[in-house]
Amino acid sequence: MTATARLRRIGIAVGAAVATAYGGTILLVPPASANDHGGGGSHLAAIRQKIHDPGATVPSREVQRSSLIGASRASPLDVLVIGGGATGSGVALDAVTRGLRVGLVEREDFSSGTSSRSTKLIHGGVRYLEKAVFKLDYGQLKLVFHALEERKQVIDNAPHLCNALPCMTPCFDWFEVVYYWIGLKMYDLIAGARLLHLSRFYSKEESVELFPTLAKEGKGRRLRGTVVYYDGQMNDARLNVGLACSAALAGAAVLNHAEVVSLLKDDVGERIIGARIRDNLTGKEFDTYAKVIVNAAGPFCDSIRKMADKNARDMICPSSGVHIILPDYYSPEGMGLIVPKTKDGRVRRTDVLSAWSGIRPLAMDPSAKNTESISRDHVVFEDLPGLVTITGGKWTTYRSMAEDAVDAAIKSGKLTTTSGCVTNNLHIIGGEGWDPASFTVLTQQYMRMKISYKGKVVPGVMDTASAKHLSHAYGTLAERVATIAQDECLGKRLAHGYPFLEAEVAYCARHEYCESAIDFIARRTRLAFLDTDAAGRALPRVIEILAAEHKWDKPRQKQELQKAKEFLETFKSSKNAQFHDGKHN
Repeated sequence: MTATARLRRIGIAVGAAVATAYGGTILLVPPASANDHGGGGSHLAAIRQKIHDPGATVPSREVQRSSLIGASRASPLDVLVIGGGATGSGVALDAVTRGLRVGLVEREDFSSGTSSRSTKLIHGGVRYLEKAVFKLDYGQLKLVFHALEERKQVIDNAPHLCNALPCMTPCFDWFEVVYYWIGLKMYDLIAGARLLHLSRFYSKEESVELFPTLAKEGKGRRLRGTVVYYDGQMNDARLNVGLACSAALAGAAVLNHAEVVSLLKDDVGERIIGARIRDNLTGKEFDTYAKVIVNAAGPFCDSIRKMADKNARDMICPSSGVHIILPDYYSPEGMGLIVPKTKDGRVRRTDVLSAWSGIRPLAMDPSAKNTESISRDHVVFEDLPGLVTITGGKWTTYRSMAEDAVDAAIKSGKLTTTSGCVTNNLHIIGGEGWDPASFTVLTQQYMRMKISYKGKVVPGVMDTASAKHLSHAYGTLAERVATIAQDECLGKRLAHGYPFLEAEVAYCARHEYCESAIDFIARRTRLAFLDTDAAGRALPRVIEILAAEHKWDKPRQKQELQKAKEFLETFKSSKNAQFHDGKHN
């Protein structure tokens, strides 16, 4: 078996992290264990039934808003979460599955900020191992163990949205070969049962076979071989949306496009007891009361804290990373490339299909006396009674961050739960019973579907690529989307060269709180991130379908088109910002 065959059918990554994405390549240009607390098998079984019932659908946005309005001072929520990113949605899911009464509000859309602008990798903490060894830092070693455990949990809980990704590091002298090989074998040993696949060394010839565009020599150095290890890869935005929808199915009242404008205090001003919320789709405001507020607003958590105390000390030190999409000919399908040191300017501006930046909220304990306490781990802090802030960390550890935040909220509000944390053994929506080969059923059942196009009945496009896409994006719910495509004549692709179907727009509007064109092109699918121009061409049809679903009038449709075009321009601006005279800044 060839080296290519041994590593086929796995995603693609270039740079510090690069991920395959339907004909494009995502390039990151970098800036610089959970225990099962139980609660009983019957409780977990009941939660799974709620989330994975084949006939279950999420409550409508109107029902969710009414639930939040109904959380009065006399009958408050147990927990109100501010922020619908990975951590906030994870907090809502954790809290509601412990039997708490939960609400969540997000100013824009689920995953609209940092959580949709990640590397798309679920890191096992290999970088921390180097620091642990050379600095004899036990704290860094603990981060490795923690990241490995949580990486396994993320992949297990959302198998349709996650996969193993081989990452190659080229070595141009024998010292590098020995250095990286020993380091990765230590990583394999530490990972133990949590290991995705064993790392290994590839000769120069094998390496070029796997990655044909890899330089064989440069600046007087010759390629000696490569070392390859495996990390996790995910569809971050859809994973985030899946968390929010899972929380909704479990009983939480989740509401996107709903902004906190102020916090409410008790009569003596000593405890936070709720929030004033503006529904950004209607402009109307209402009060929601809760025994505890969990601030999970990511890079914006300081602004929430200052609503409670204008003199609150900042605890966020933002770190920015830049990502670009390149055509697929830059890298082969099935292999990623890790470049520890990058000094080149070889990518041409015209090759970039899309670009964006993301902000990671590095956290500092606000009670610390100096800034040396900035952490790569997360921080849970209670500024005032009733306001618990969770920030820092990373996508890989969102689940354990949520667990820590809910633990703190229970302690702050003296809340009564029906079980401990169960999210370490809970599939998100679409993940329960999913099989990697399930796309074949879709292909066989819907390949010959017919759709209406310009007054004619023509074959649909449920080919293998579209079937694979639906299976991985929606898991066991993919057939629901395929049924809409067939029964409602929505089987056409939205953009040439990409497997996204018109039926997805309707499905996401009905079942995933997709409230705008931007919600769809940026979060329910990744089209805006993959190819800005293709997303622009798809917009009219996306808006047409959303207008039918949400009963938009002509002015609203025009407004949606304008907003979406402005949104796509930010990707082009980001692209231009990364280059100066054809070189990386």
